[in-house]
Amino acid sequence: MIDVRPFKTLGRFQNEWLNAHYHFSFANYMDPTRTGIGPLLVWNDDEIQAGGGFPMHGHRDMEIITYVRYGAIAHEDHLSNKGKTPAGNIQVMTAGKGILHSEYNHEAEITGLYQIWIQPSERNLTPHWDQKTFSKEDYKGGFLPLASGEKKYADALRINQDATLYGTHLLDGEEITQQIEKQRLGYLVVSSGAIELNGHHLGQRDGAVIANEDILNIKAVGAAELIFADLPDTAETNTI
Repeated sequence: MIDVRPFKTLGRFQNEWLNAHYHFSFANYMDPTRTGIGPLLVWNDDEIQAGGGFPMHGHRDMEIITYVRYGAIAHEDHLSNKGKTPAGNIQVMTAGKGILHSEYNHEAEITGLYQIWIQPSERNLTPHWDQKTFSKEDYKGGFLPLASGEKKYADALRINQDATLYGTHLLDGEEITQQIEKQRLGYLVVSSGAIELNGHHLGQRDGAVIANEDILNIKAVGAAELIFADLPDTAETNTI
């Protein structure tokens, strides 16, 4: 089963510095048919104006992954972590028993990013923040593990859940396959370009829920950039 979520159908929020699109119910956008998939609760497509950003605020018991599509985002938290994550790179924050952080766009251009929230497998973990740089070469040829709770992906940033976030960059007409183990779910987003996914067309910034599929056959229609979350099929109920 592949349920395509066209970009134009996503939830919306906009103010003077933020233009947000919500793949799942979030904040004041509530859709009972879009309340997450497995432990994946939030996938926000955010555009942050130059000089804008999220002021210091708190989270707990959530793995928060930020994938920067273009521009850059500057992180700061109460644990004295500071860092700037540029396009193509990611940062991961384990909110654990509680963390205060801010995220600002100090660039001269708009920053576009995905903010992805995954429930952890344990509560009250020690808060943690990290980031990693990936080159364009790293993304070629197939899905690259970016953040994962699976021990086999030692080069990926660590998250506290049996889940993996992958990324890839495809050339026009390039085809790849991705196997999915039994009792696993997936969510795939086309960050740029367009693809054919098991006979379904996905355009730029579209998403797709994936269930009961053994393999994904993907063909790029033009150059394409994809992000894919591989997930367990159950999760403890949590409130955002």
